Amino acid sequence: MSAYRCPVCDYTYDERTGDAREGFPAGTAWAEVPDDWCCPDCGVREKVDFEPAG
Repeated sequence: MSAYRCPVCDYTYDERTGDAREGFPAGTAWAEVPDDWCCPDCGVREKVDFEPAG
């Protein structure tokens, strides 16, 4: 499982935990998140802009 971070506000989407408030239960793969999904914290960046979180 991987995690991805917004380059603007550092919100991190972790596949292990998902994001219940966004409708993604734990275990939801990054590939299953819609391509037009925007960062829920800042709304500035779309999924394509997220970077792998090391």
